[in-house]
Amino acid sequence: MDSFNNAIELFKMGSRISQRNYGKPMVVTYSGGKDSDVLLEVAKASGEPFEVINNHTTVDAPQTVYHIRKKFREMELLGIKCKILRPDMTMWELIVKNGVPPTRRMRYCCVELKERSLENRMIATGVRWQESTKRSKRTEFESDDKNKDTRIQATKEIMLMNDNNEKRKMIEHCRLMGSAICNPIIALKEHEVWDILHTHKVEVNPLYSMGYKRVGCIGCPLAGKYKRRKEFSDFPKYKDMYVAAFNKMLEVRKAAGLKTEWKTGEEVFLWWIEDDNVEGQLSFDYENETVTDRLIDNY
Repeated sequence: MDSFNNAIELFKMGSRISQRNYGKPMVVTYSGGKDSDVLLEVAKASGEPFEVINNHTTVDAPQTVYHIRKKFREMELLGIKCKILRPDMTMWELIVKNGVPPTRRMRYCCVELKERSLENRMIATGVRWQESTKRSKRTEFESDDKNKDTRIQATKEIMLMNDNNEKRKMIEHCRLMGSAICNPIIALKEHEVWDILHTHKVEVNPLYSMGYKRVGCIGCPLAGKYKRRKEFSDFPKYKDMYVAAFNKMLEVRKAAGLKTEWKTGEEVFLWWIEDDNVEGQLSFDYENETVTDRLIDNY
């Protein structure tokens, strides 16, 4: 399969850069979804050394948590180092700290829970062009732009033919400062992902058999209201935890003198999942307020 072999070659190149610039193996990020499982198959097939990390979000479905643990046990039996990175604060604590629910425009949760990375390492991700317009602009090798001191300076480029027979540039030799990112499966199409998983007889996250097409944080605003409603129907305890966090959030906003028309966390939750039956305030007036600067330090 050309697409799989191309992904392996990308991984090998990333591994060489990692060994040359950092003196350490590449780090594979693992979320528990199908793309992460394909990325692991690519990493294993490459024959290169690698480590695996998972950013624990505190809002993954139980099936995802169990799948990650099982996969890590399998990797460790193969002698591969695996580590689960736990955040300093849970989603529920972040909601109270920020004084507003996470939204499409205020994705503080992603920064704190999902986008944490290791310093001074080459990191492999399961990003694919086909997933979104934003991701279609990503490249095979990138600097970690969350660190302003990170730079990739290309001194030589080679051309690789992808599965669509179009040329794409890859960095062959570079000088790195900070961390860098390698996206080995970036060109894979959805059907190719599933073909690889079936061919290699990979056990995937049980959520896919429950009708989910993508795996992520329960209640993520980017998922759309219909998927979110399905999630809270399937996992009602997560709704209870969000409502409890929103109740605490309202208490903190009140103590800090911040305006809100909601009385209860339940009202915030119904607005948050875009329930058309909710009357009253349609949006938070938070865009011009520096919430965390005004909230009390201890809550």
